[in-house]
Amino acid sequence: MTRAQKRSAARLAAVQALYQMDLTGTGVVDVLAEFEGYWIGQEIEGVEYTPAEAAFFRDIVGGVVREQRSIDPKVDRALADGWPLKRVDAIMRAIMRAGVYELTARHDIPPKVTISEYVDVAHAFLEREEAGMVNAVLDKIARAERGDHLRAS
Repeated sequence: MTRAQKRSAARLAAVQALYQMDLTGTGVVDVLAEFEGYWIGQEIEGVEYTPAEAAFFRDIVGGVVREQRSIDPKVDRALADGWPLKRVDAIMRAIMRAGVYELTARHDIPPKVTISEYVDVAHAFLEREEAGMVNAVLDKIARAERGDHLRAS
């Protein structure tokens, strides 16, 4: 399995962990331990969960929790008027938060890669139109935060 595949799996697991935290109020330490010990790279009831880059998974989940106060207003500004982040479905919130964290904190990853990866995650859980909204929001934030990098690539 390539590093890119392990990172894709880490993004998917991070979104699932953030979603779980949002719905259940589980703390970051507990959710990291659960996902790393029970889900990632395991086979459960005949379903094989892809191995993920653990450090990358921890960085995304921990980073979103740590930076959420700065991430959420960015998403609110990028969403259509009248649709604050709190009105968005929990899985879409998790996808957008993870994507924004990566766009703003992981300058080692090209914005186009980040956007593409999270749109792929969105397609796993959401309808096409909602995945398009994830694309639009992340693109708008990428242009505001890392527009110089988008123009250069």
